[in-house]
Amino acid sequence: MIQVGAYNTLKINRRVDFGFYLDDGAEGILLPKRFAPPKARIGDEVKVFLYHDSDNRLIATTQEPKGIVGDIVLLEAVAVTPQGAFLDWGLMKDLFVAKSQQHTVMRKGGKYLVRIYLDQQTGRAAATEKIDQYLDNDNLTVKELEPVKLIVYRRSDIGYVVIINDRHTGMLHFNQVYREIAVGDRLEGYISSIKPEGKIDVVLGKPGYQRVEDETEKLLRLLRQNKGFLPYHDKSLPEDIYAYFGMSKKTFKMTTGALYRQKKITLEPDGIRLAEVGQPQS
Repeated sequence: MIQVGAYNTLKINRRVDFGFYLDDGAEGILLPKRFAPPKARIGDEVKVFLYHDSDNRLIATTQEPKGIVGDIVLLEAVAVTPQGAFLDWGLMKDLFVAKSQQHTVMRKGGKYLVRIYLDQQTGRAAATEKIDQYLDNDNLTVKELEPVKLIVYRRSDIGYVVIINDRHTGMLHFNQVYREIAVGDRLEGYISSIKPEGKIDVVLGKPGYQRVEDETEKLLRLLRQNKGFLPYHDKSLPEDIYAYFGMSKKTFKMTTGALYRQKKITLEPDGIRLAEVGQPQS
C-alpha cells in the first residue's frame, strides 16, 4: 500500500522515454528520468518519495524533501495567493498551506513553522500552522530526566514554548537559555520536571552528570589548546561562559568541580589551570 507524502520502496516495472513506471498495483507511478538512479533497470526496487504534481498526478522522486507527512518543519514562503501560500519544501512542486490553515499573514520570503499533513479531501500533502491540534499533554510518552528532541515553537512571557518529540509541549525558561534561539530551531534537551497537570519544563543539554562526563573532555581540550589556562571562574558572567564553552554556568561549575576533585585542574582566583601545567594541588 503506497503512502503519499512519505518514502516508499517500489519496483520498476516498465521503462518509457521520459522515465520509469513503478508498480503500485494499478497503472503505475511515474519516476521522471532526471530523478531516477543512473543505472536503474526493470525489476529494480527504488526508494522514492511520492507527491502530487501541478496536474494532480502522483509522481515519484529520489529528491529528499525538507519534511514528510507528520513532520514539523520551518519552511520559507515562495509565493502567496488569495487562497493561501506556497512553501519551499525542496521539491519541484511547492507545498500549499491554505488561508484557513494559517495563524499569521504569510508573506513571500517569510519562514513559518508548519506541520505537514495529508489532506483528506484532495489526498495531497499540505501544510498547516495550526500545530496545537496535533500536540497532546494528556497522554505523555516522556518522563523526568529523559533526553528529548525539541523544536522552538513560540516565545512567551517566561521563556520559550517548545515542541517535545513532535508530540508534546513544554517550557524552556529564560534562565535556562544562554544563547540566541529562534522559532524553528531544533535543540537537544531533557525533561527537568513534569507537573501533575501535565505541564512540562525542559532544559537544554543532557541530564546531570551524564552531561558533565561529556563536558569534561571539552574543557580539558580547550585548556590544552590555550597553554593550560582559561580566564573563567565562578564569578564569570553566564553569557560569557556560554559564548566560549557552549554550556550553562551551572554545568561549567559542575564540570570544573568534577575535574578539581579528580585533581586534573587547579582553581585560581582569575581562572582555571591544568594541574600538569600549573602548580600541583595540595
